[in-house]
Amino acid sequence: MTTTPGRRTGARLATWLVAILVLAGCGNINRLDPPPLAATPTLSIAGIDNARFWPDADTAPLLREIAQLRERQAAGAAPRQVPAARNFLALSGGGDNGAFGAGLLVGWTASGRRPTFDVVTGISAGALIAPFAFLGPAYDPQLREVFTEVAPHDVLQMRSMLRAVLFGEALADTSPLYRLIERHVNPAMMAAIAAEYARGRLLLIGTTNLDLGRPVLWNIGAIAASGHPDALELFRRILLASASIPGAFPPVLVDVDVAGRAYQEMHVDGGAALQMFLYPPTLELREQARGRPARERTAWIVRNGRLDTEWATTNRSILNIASRSASTLLHYSAINDITRIFLTTRRDGVNFRLAYIGPEFDAPRSEPFETAYMRALFDYGYRAGQEGRWTDSLRPIGSIERNNPAP
Repeated sequence: MTTTPGRRTGARLATWLVAILVLAGCGNINRLDPPPLAATPTLSIAGIDNARFWPDADTAPLLREIAQLRERQAAGAAPRQVPAARNFLALSGGGDNGAFGAGLLVGWTASGRRPTFDVVTGISAGALIAPFAFLGPAYDPQLREVFTEVAPHDVLQMRSMLRAVLFGEALADTSPLYRLIERHVNPAMMAAIAAEYARGRLLLIGTTNLDLGRPVLWNIGAIAASGHPDALELFRRILLASASIPGAFPPVLVDVDVAGRAYQEMHVDGGAALQMFLYPPTLELREQARGRPARERTAWIVRNGRLDTEWATTNRSILNIASRSASTLLHYSAINDITRIFLTTRRDGVNFRLAYIGPEFDAPRSEPFETAYMRALFDYGYRAGQEGRWTDSLRPIGSIERNNPAP
């Protein structure tokens, strides 16, 4: 029996996570204390006051950032009667299904219709795509390499399950993934991101602060432009954290300082809080645009996964039931995020465009991050981008006829 593509890496690892829950408390690894709760929301990271935002709290700091970016854009733009169109790109998580979004962007370039994005957001696999998408077609060769030339050993190294449960913090070692990030996220990329930030463009990467149980949006442009000696390492660790499935991959610790005392924040996969995001619903873009000439704005939403559910036999065992439940939870978490974005853009008069993996894609996969599978999915995404396979609405979901074999 072949493995269907919708079983994302997080769902495939759910059975291992159950073992961790059963034996929780058997082992513990020391870390510095998390910073005081009251200090965390306004904490400066590496001396950068606008290094991150909290989308579930006061949006005033993000509003100020957007206002400053608009001023930079206006300063560098030639006078015109109709304001230039704005384009926003949101990239979801999806593990090795991120090959779809990567292929989509490269195919979109080939079509000659790919716009420059004013805002790019990414979580998990989407976070790994986001810097390349933000910097444009010149980075397509690197994007292709990251999602078609890797094998499982380039992403993770499995540990002994018993040792990991009893003495570790994760089932896999992500040192290979960090080396992959390190190879591509270099000073040249940082300088390019800083230059685009100076032009008024925004790159946001999502993680989850596990101590607080809250989503965090990292302002990569501000970090890149800060000139701080630790900015490059911070950026790499943010990308690693955004893709670190809790329990399966080690969390990433971020060193912070409060009143001269050292603390550590624990960050994991942004998908633990959000599968994807565009902007908080409390930001009303229509209100901000009143009294100005009409400006066309389009939100391009890339779901590195499917919209329909997949049929599967669920055996009556703890591990099988837990695995199927986890995959269902992740699936509908993503659907809810897309629905929220759809309703928010409709309210604000922003065009909505969605791309996703259709049920017709059925390449086999024997393990996560299998090269042949990712290449097939990249090619599928490439054709979707080249042909412009976008929908402007949420089609009915839940259809399983294609995947439900006849008796």
